[in-house]
Amino acid sequence: MPLLSERHFLFYESVIFTFMKKLGLFLICLFLVFACKSGDDAQNYSPKNYNILSLGDSYTIGQSVCDTCRYPEQLKDSLITFFPEQDIFDLNIIAQTGWKTTDLLNAIDGQNLPNTYDLVTLLIGVNNQYQNRPLSLYEQEFPELITKSIEFAKGDVNNVIVISIPDYAYTSFGQGFGFSPTTSEEIDQYNSFAENHCAVNGVTFVNITDITRQGLENPELVASDGLHPSELAYLKFVERLLPIALNKIE
Repeated sequence: MPLLSERHFLFYESVIFTFMKKLGLFLICLFLVFACKSGDDAQNYSPKNYNILSLGDSYTIGQSVCDTCRYPEQLKDSLITFFPEQDIFDLNIIAQTGWKTTDLLNAIDGQNLPNTYDLVTLLIGVNNQYQNRPLSLYEQEFPELITKSIEFAKGDVNNVIVISIPDYAYTSFGQGFGFSPTTSEEIDQYNSFAENHCAVNGVTFVNITDITRQGLENPELVASDGLHPSELAYLKFVERLLPIALNKIE
């Protein structure tokens, strides 16, 4: 097979060079078109504002952990990563250590809350049990809190998540102060009522009690006060809540 002459070689080299030059220009133009389109899309995008309301007690306010460590904040921060950076997430927490269902109802009644929340979470009841209030009080007031939660959630039951009551018996505090061995049984009764009520009324119920019952074998799940959930425990809460919350908000 004859070798290419220098003239032919130079000719093919010129053709290849011209082709590569045109290809390069084409790719640059293509990049600029998409870049401009993306820029236009970003400029034309209208940021959305999502509002979250978290109702509860010490487990919601995050007793003995930092403000960003409590589960409502962790949930909000996790949700943000799935949305355009222009979107805004506002979180309102109504909770206080020691609150029973009665206290939460009174606190809600004392505020003029809008009915515009995209997501409402509710975790309440441990202090009813801890302060030896009759279960019948919880059976009366928990449904009232569910009704209010739905109202705040734009009247949409799908926008509400109820979280089960943690079990403080599986903490050093719970063990050291000689709590009744029936503590866990009583918490189960509260959770059973809440779960059944949610099931009947189409409200999402998320069980996290089993996580807190690992507190003795895994002390890292307990905060420095030896009683409340730690940042790690709340992270585990959020791992269960996040896919559900995403489905409700999107």
